[in-house]
Amino acid sequence: MGQKVHPTGFRVGIIQGWGSNWFAEKSKFAEFLYADWKIREYINKRYPNHGISKISIERKTDKAVKLTVFSAKPGVIIGQGGQDVEKLRDALEKLEGRQVFINVKEVKEFATNAKLIAETVSQMLERRQSFRRAMGQAIIRARRMGCEGIKVRVSGRLGGAEMSRVEWAKEGRVPLHTIRADIDYGTARANTAFGVIGVKAWVFNGEVYPEKRRSPKAKAKVKD
Repeated sequence: MGQKVHPTGFRVGIIQGWGSNWFAEKSKFAEFLYADWKIREYINKRYPNHGISKISIERKTDKAVKLTVFSAKPGVIIGQGGQDVEKLRDALEKLEGRQVFINVKEVKEFATNAKLIAETVSQMLERRQSFRRAMGQAIIRARRMGCEGIKVRVSGRLGGAEMSRVEWAKEGRVPLHTIRADIDYGTARANTAFGVIGVKAWVFNGEVYPEKRRSPKAKAKVKD
């Protein structure tokens, strides 16, 4: 009773993939795992308000790391003539001790990205806007972009109250227990004068139906 499961981890290997793609021996697993955490922590601290939704990491060899940064503001990260992204690459190579390749991709549907929704709500709370208005605007924008359902949850000293509490708003369907449901999940923190307010967002983008696996004999019969 009351146990929670991460929506992304619940669907990894079925309709969603891993955020980091590499294979390592048992002796190097902890090293690579900690290195991935350091890379994500460094990029998020360097670009706190640049709409970074996800950082994908790929290691094909021990000597090179390939990063894909998904951002709603790719031009700000790349910089004029790619100068900023080169500075970032040099800093990560010093941090990682390996050769680093960086690819920046644009997140076009930012209004339906759970991570960006949570960050937008947290920024509005830091500007001392009403939490109900912040959640309501995020839900309206997401529904206009065509998502099938959205839920936003905030917790902390809302409105400067003495007692912390949890409030949430929902519109549409958000089937968390359906594995084939494409649920995007994101969190953010709002550092207000009254303390930290946590923000969570769930976005339902429809159901994913994988192709049915057929045996070689069945495929041969279809061709015939």
